[in-house]
Amino acid sequence: MRDEVDDLSEEWARERPDLDLSPVAVFSRLGRLSRHLDLARRDAFTRHGIESWEFDVLAALRRAGMPYELSPGRLLRETLVTSGTMTNRVDRLAARGFVERNPDPEDRRGVLVRLTPEGKQAVDGAFEALLEAEATFLTELSESEQHQLADLLRQLLVQFS
Repeated sequence: MRDEVDDLSEEWARERPDLDLSPVAVFSRLGRLSRHLDLARRDAFTRHGIESWEFDVLAALRRAGMPYELSPGRLLRETLVTSGTMTNRVDRLAARGFVERNPDPEDRRGVLVRLTPEGKQAVDGAFEALLEAEATFLTELSESEQHQLADLLRQLLVQFS
C-alpha cells in the first residue's frame, strides 16, 4: 500500500540522500490527517450551528460535570487562550444563550461561567457528530491497532504536557 507521502519521501531521498527522512514518513502523514480531521471537525460543528472555538469552550464546561461551570481562569487553562480572548468568547456565547455568568459563591469578585441547556444540547450534538466522523478515519485499523496508535501518539505528546 502506498500513499503520496511515499512519493514525496522518495523524491526527497533522491535529491537529499544525505538526510535522514524518517520524520517525513510520520509527520507528513500526521499533517495530512490533521487537515482531513480539521475539515471533518468543521463540518460536524457547522451541522450543529457552532464554530470550533465555541465547541472548545462548551466542551470544557460539559466535561466539568454538573453543574457544568468553571471559572474564567480555569477556562483559560482548558482552552489555551488569553484572558481577553476568553472574555470575548464568553460574551459571544452568552449572547447566543449557550452560557451564563453567575457570581462565584466562594469569591465575591469572581464569576463562574455555566453551560445552559441550549449550550449543552449544542455541544452534545456536535460531539456525537465529531465522534462519528472521527470513527470513519479509523475503520482501516483493528481495535488493537487503534490502541497501539493511541499509545504511540501519547508517547510523542507527553513531552509537551
